Parts: sequence; structure tokens; C-alpha cells
Amino acid sequence: MTPRIEDLLRELSPQVLAVLVRRFGDFDLAEDSVQDALLAAATQWDRDGLPDNPRGWLIQVAQRRMADAVRAEVARRRRETAVFVRDVPVEAAGSDDTLDMYFLCCHPDLPPAGAVALTLRAVGGLSTAEIAAAFLVPESTMGQRISRAKKRLAESERPFADGAHDSTRVSAVLQVLYVIFTEGHTGTAGAGLRRGDLSAEAIRLTRALRALLPENTEVTGLLALMLLTDARRAARTGPHGELIPLTEQDRSRWDRAQITEGLRLLTATMPAGLTGLYQMQAAIAALHAEARRPDDTDWARILQLYRMIERLTPNPMIILNRAVATAMVHGPAAGLAVADSVAEPLSRSHRLAAVRGHLQEMAGERDAAVREYQRAARQTASVPERDYLLLRAARVRAGDA
Repeated sequence: MTPRIEDLLRELSPQVLAVLVRRFGDFDLAEDSVQDALLAAATQWDRDGLPDNPRGWLIQVAQRRMADAVRAEVARRRRETAVFVRDVPVEAAGSDDTLDMYFLCCHPDLPPAGAVALTLRAVGGLSTAEIAAAFLVPESTMGQRISRAKKRLAESERPFADGAHDSTRVSAVLQVLYVIFTEGHTGTAGAGLRRGDLSAEAIRLTRALRALLPENTEVTGLLALMLLTDARRAARTGPHGELIPLTEQDRSRWDRAQITEGLRLLTATMPAGLTGLYQMQAAIAALHAEARRPDDTDWARILQLYRMIERLTPNPMIILNRAVATAMVHGPAAGLAVADSVAEPLSRSHRLAAVRGHLQEMAGERDAAVREYQRAARQTASVPERDYLLLRAARVRAGDA
């Protein structure tokens, strides 16, 4: 199958699935039928060339697959069979089918874990096995998670209603995409620091969402944040996969094309004011990206932005990030005081211990820094992060950090 056909099928898959789910309501059967249609297209289009209307072709084939499945159970599902076999114009659906799938999969009634999994499965096109491998859970567990999400959607009275005009739905979509990107950028567990398939998929999906909601500044802000953050990926690891912290990265390896695009997108949101959560985080990423050397970083502005974000969402992780910025502006003692304020909610997070170790190292408290780095290493499930923290502890102890 040629790359052009593969890309086209990837693009059309969620659109066709949205049409079938909207018309017939059976997510599982629609998904199976779409997969059959995609397989047929992969064979026939490669051999015979693209049809005049690829989307319509897929809808027609998928509908026939659904009709065949229904006919196999005529006695039990006679009414459904009558619905499926009638003529339905293949282009009756609007142009927002892909967006509908975002909103459907990110329904606010779904738990975050189920929404992420279902989005990757139905919109991202990943298999259940691939999603399970990405999140380090058994395939059966991931299958159950996706099945529960589908079941809950089936029980919803109006799963597609007014998604683009529902701020709750839009927020849910953005949250899921951000979670997917974050997990891909810095995996919470496993042998690798990042999961490129997840972060790339999150960027692709966010690009598609922005094309559908170009005036939404938070969608644009999220895409800018992803691009500015992902631009550092080549410099984040060494030749053996070891973690390289931001201050030690070779900034010449940062992707300047991505940085330029991210800055352009962020700038485009500014006429509406710097008011959104993702806008503000993108602004912080931009300040890091624009600094040619670590010492050039505008930490005072970053601290101001974290304070603004904290007013929007007083999340312990945001406060922990503010602790680092505070230390860079007002000294490590001030930063430690901020970090201590979230000691209870983050007591099991390795990130709290890692930040405390970093700030104590800045303060010259070497023994305390070693203890915190070692504690963080015990708490993390990420092998690269664990190795980095242990190496940091060893260097501080030896006095050559």
C-alpha cells in the first residue's frame, strides 16, 4: 500500500466511523465494519487506483458490511435490517465528522483513562494491542477499558449533540490530547524516556482539531505548546537513551522549524489576550525556546506566568513548577518553601523529591540533595529518569555535580 493511500485511509477512518455511529448507534459493529472497509480499500485502491469519491466508497462498503452482519441475525433484528438496507445518500453527513468523533470519544461522562484509550482507538487508529503496549497494561485490560467507554457512550441519550458549541466537550477534547502528548513526551514508566508514536499522534490530532476550530485560541495554544515542547526531543536524550536535563541540552539540536511554527501560532492567539491555560503554558515553552543559553532564560516572566496559571487551576504540579521558577528568581530557599506547600498531595510523586533534590543542590545542601535524588529514583517507574536521578545523586555526593 502506497504512503498516499495509507495517509488517506488514516484521515478518512474517523470520518466514516462517525457517519455510521451517528446513523446506526452501534459503535462496536460500526468499528468492525469500518475496519473491513479499510482492509478492502487497502487492497483494491492499491491495485485499481483511487475511486472518485474515496469517503463515499468507504461509507458504502462499511454500510454493506453492517447490513450483512444484521442479515445474519434477521430473526432477532428484523427492524434494524430494514433500516440498514434502505438507500442512504453517502454524502449526507456534514464536514465535521472527524470533530464529532473527538467529541464523542471525549464525552464528559467518560473517565479520563477511558477517554484517552477510546480516542486513540477510534480517532488515532491505533490497535488495542498498540494502546496497551504504550500504556504498559495487558491487552485484555485495555480492551475492557475501551469496552466500558463504548458501553457508557451507548447509554448516552445525545452523544453527538452540539459538541463544537459545548465548552465542556471542547475542554475534554483538549485535556485528552494534552494527556496523550504528555505521556508520549515523557513516559511515566518503561525503558524509554519518550513514546514517539503517542506524542506524534497527539500533534497530528491537534492539528486536525485546529483545522476544524481555527478561531479557538486554546486549541491553537495547545498546538503551539506541543510544537515548542516537542522541538527539544532530539536533545533530550544521549546516545544510549539517557536523560539530558533542559539546562544541559545542546540547543543547536532543537528543531528551529517547529519552534518558529509554535511561536507563530502563539502570537496568533495574543489579540484575544493571554487568558487560556494552554496559551500560558505555551508562553512558558516559548520563553525557554527563545533562550539561546540557559542563563538567557527570562525566569521572572516564567514565574509570573506560573502564578497566572495557578489562579486558573491550583494544581499541585503547577505549584511545583512555580517552586523551580521561584528558586531561579528569589533563590533556592524560597523555592523549597513553595515545594513544601505541596508535600502532602505529591508525597508519592517522584517529581517532588526530584525538585527538592535540585533545589537543595542549588543551596549547597549536598547530603539532603543526595537523599532526595535517591528517594525520587525509588519512586519513579521510568528507567531513564531513575538512572539520571541515581547518577545525579552520585555526582553530588562526589562533589563534581
